[in-house]
Amino acid sequence: MTSPRDSRPLWLVANSASGSNSDEALDELLGALANAGTPVARRFDVADRLPDRQMLQAAGVGTLAVFTGDGTANAVATGVEGWDGALLVLPGGTANLLARAIHGDRDAAAIARDFGTLRIARRNCVRSRHGTGLIEILAGPGATWSDVREGLRDGDVGAVAGKAVEAIRQSTVGSMVALADPPIGRAEGYAGVRLDISGEAMLVEGYGAETVGDYFRQGLALLRRNFRDGPHDELGAHPAVTCRSVDSEPIPLMIDGERRDGAAQEHFSLAPFDLDLLAP
Repeated sequence: MTSPRDSRPLWLVANSASGSNSDEALDELLGALANAGTPVARRFDVADRLPDRQMLQAAGVGTLAVFTGDGTANAVATGVEGWDGALLVLPGGTANLLARAIHGDRDAAAIARDFGTLRIARRNCVRSRHGTGLIEILAGPGATWSDVREGLRDGDVGAVAGKAVEAIRQSTVGSMVALADPPIGRAEGYAGVRLDISGEAMLVEGYGAETVGDYFRQGLALLRRNFRDGPHDELGAHPAVTCRSVDSEPIPLMIDGERRDGAAQEHFSLAPFDLDLLAP
């Protein structure tokens, strides 16, 4: 098992296209890592081929740092699962839920400055046939909010407006999602069933169309609001759940902020994630 003081090289994945990753922020991060005795030996942009487990092992890498948002952090982490090195997740996107779950609200440079004090930690995840969630999975028409966020990230105001209208429509009149196993919550279903990783548990929450619809109606204010803060049904902690579309339609999914399309019924289960993470 590696440690943060491992003498093996450190590689970095960053997103130069992210509005959150200015040249100054990246330079500050690189300087902080170098001052901590762990200079970046090789740097990747998200537009490049992302490093996989075989590449890291062949190069003898000890730590892989990822300075991106949740979607890319998820792609990198799941792509190297089973590797014998350690992943350092740094906040470099618009949400950074995984980085916040591990490091709190500290910025990337502050985390890097304390690199020598970090320790190995493990997390659970939510497995599905469409991907692995390290933070959360949202099942239901409310998952279309991520399409709106994608337009915001690209700076395409016209696309944002069109996607926001469609998201409002889907979240209020789309096929709701109900819990089939265990049979809990509203029989008529929810606009969003959220599966949240909390320590050793998978917490299940149901968000009604009114909550998610009101969130979308804020338009561009969605960057400052979060439907997760709205009224919802707390449906308990479960090791696994099966969701079904009440109208037998494909279920929209959002896995760590990224969109997927599911079938009319989907199964989700809590499981260990086989990768060392660096944490305070």
